Amino acid sequence: MTEIGYLLLGIAAGILSGLFGIGGGIVMVPSLIVLFGMGILDANATSLAAMLLPVGILGVIAYYKAGLINIRESLWIALGLFLGSFVGGEFAVNISENLLAKLYATILLYIAVSYFDIFSYFRNKKTPDPVQQPVIHKAFWTYILVGIGAGIFAGLFGKGGGIVIVPILIGIFHYDAKAAAATSLAALQLPVGLPSVIIYANAGHLNILYAALIALGILGGAFFGSKIAVKLPSAIFKKAYAVFLLLVAVFMIYKYI
Repeated sequence: MTEIGYLLLGIAAGILSGLFGIGGGIVMVPSLIVLFGMGILDANATSLAAMLLPVGILGVIAYYKAGLINIRESLWIALGLFLGSFVGGEFAVNISENLLAKLYATILLYIAVSYFDIFSYFRNKKTPDPVQQPVIHKAFWTYILVGIGAGIFAGLFGKGGGIVIVPILIGIFHYDAKAAAATSLAALQLPVGLPSVIIYANAGHLNILYAALIALGILGGAFFGSKIAVKLPSAIFKKAYAVFLLLVAVFMIYKYI
């Protein structure tokens, strides 16, 4: 029965991965802690290991067919993710679990609030809504830097790194929300979290069986999540992502702070 639970968790994580380009770790880690009684480091290790294989590839294909992925930029981000993953993993196994949780909740709250555009409510109601600006294609090293930052975050918190990549692509590179999610998901299909997984495994925090069952669930879930995302209006997509982040942040605050 426990094995079925891990499989179902993988399916749920896969759907969210396909929807938001986040790799699925953002739902896996809290769920492994609450529902399966894991410590945060064990949950981080299981989450990262489950995402080593290209479990979201069906979602990437769906996004690619919809014309939402820039493969070259995804590959540069993937390189940065791989480099940053080592640093994040080293930090994670050497600081307190309680501090990890507090940092995670704080970052989630900041991103969620920024997505709600809360300050827009104080503007003149006659001010027209901002128009989507053209995508800014920057030098390759900027995408590597984005990946490094996301990789450090991923190694620290057991996430795929998409929770960092997506907001940056939207806010700085002017990506549409769906294109940002698609590009992030594509970058996460390479084994970019391998350095962190090795570090966690050497510290005794990895269960291969549980990671494999979750990975199997993600494979199917990501496909359905991406199909839903392609059909959602960008404005609704962005708000749904913000609500999701806010709920996870509130949970982490309740659990650890």
